[in-house]
Amino acid sequence: MTEAFAEELERAFREGKPIEPLSERGLRGLEAAYRVQEAWNALRLRAGDRVVGRKIGLTSKAVQQQLGVDQPDFGNLWESRFFGQGVRLEASSGPFLQPRVEGELAFLIGKPIQGPHATPQEVLAKTEALAFALEIVDSRIRDWRIRLEDTVADNASFGGFVLLPWERKLLEEDLSTLGLALYKNGELQVQGTGAACLGHPARAVAWLANTLSGFGLRLEPGDIVLSGAWAPVVPVGPGDLVHLTATGGRTLALRFS
Repeated sequence: MTEAFAEELERAFREGKPIEPLSERGLRGLEAAYRVQEAWNALRLRAGDRVVGRKIGLTSKAVQQQLGVDQPDFGNLWESRFFGQGVRLEASSGPFLQPRVEGELAFLIGKPIQGPHATPQEVLAKTEALAFALEIVDSRIRDWRIRLEDTVADNASFGGFVLLPWERKLLEEDLSTLGLALYKNGELQVQGTGAACLGHPARAVAWLANTLSGFGLRLEPGDIVLSGAWAPVVPVGPGDLVHLTATGGRTLALRFS
């Protein structure tokens, strides 16, 4: 079942055709879901892709309650879906099935972070730089009809991501008080602060490091970590222009062609 589900997800990823929920076809429990994610990641690597970091999902209490869970999840960031770093970027809508975007903070890891006892303070001390980011979340599961097992197996609903330039000076800020807003085609959609991400984005990264230790993994120098959304997701489609504006006058524009 693990390998078969992984192959289904890979086909959906390549061909842009959604599949029926895995949770309705026998996938039960987090452990089994992460085995599917791992098997799919292995297929991606064999196809020539590369893991450039990790993403954290389900950091919002509201979303956790919706799915009946009390913790986040994580997935891999694949190089093939990194659409660039800058202030004005473009992504083809072709690879996506049912995309949405969310604003968050990315961490560039500078020194190894090994759980299971990592703290937010250690995360900040071992982070090289920070950058505001737009994550494109996507689901290979038809109509976003997901349970926890579905999103975990589906690489935490990863679609792609873009980054503003890295900044060391952001490490001097209280990340919980930073703010961002997302606009679509000139209209304000959502707003949020860093406190929405498990109370502090570094707390989310510490959770990730501690959770990865159970899989025999750690955060490595050079890893990019998307720490989790600060506001609800915004649906997007071909032709949409999304602007992220953040504390300090930072702006990031992403157009879907």
